[in-house]
Amino acid sequence: MVELVALSPLDVSQFLEVTWTEYRESLREAGFSDREAELNIERNKSQILDGDYPKPNHHFLDIRHEGASIGTLWLASQDDQAPGQWFGYEFTIQPEFRGRGLGRATMVAAENYVATQGGTSIGLNVFGPNAIARSLYESMGYEIQNIGMKKTLS
Repeated sequence: MVELVALSPLDVSQFLEVTWTEYRESLREAGFSDREAELNIERNKSQILDGDYPKPNHHFLDIRHEGASIGTLWLASQDDQAPGQWFGYEFTIQPEFRGRGLGRATMVAAENYVATQGGTSIGLNVFGPNAIARSLYESMGYEIQNIGMKKTLS
């Protein structure tokens, strides 16, 4: 039903450009100040990128359904920190393909992909306001590891 295909280096570059912009907005929506968002992004870039390119343990995958590109998946092995552990940085299904069970199918495909690479677990982060994603992950057996909370004082 869903196939995962490696993105070309050019597609990875374009994907990351969009991803950093969307991530900045998600951080702001979650209550981060502009400065906090920028510092978070710079910290992440320093951990993920080797110059302008992702480190080799990062896997950028085109999500395909019936021959069409329907989204993008970004996974990374965390073997340098914890053998077998992987992290899902980004998982996006294009809006016109949502609500058809393709998100669930993609997560199953991601789990199979990680297992074939020797992975034994997948961690991920989901922002509090994203109830649909949280519901999907919880229904698939993903467990909450921590919850960050913040109150803005006026």
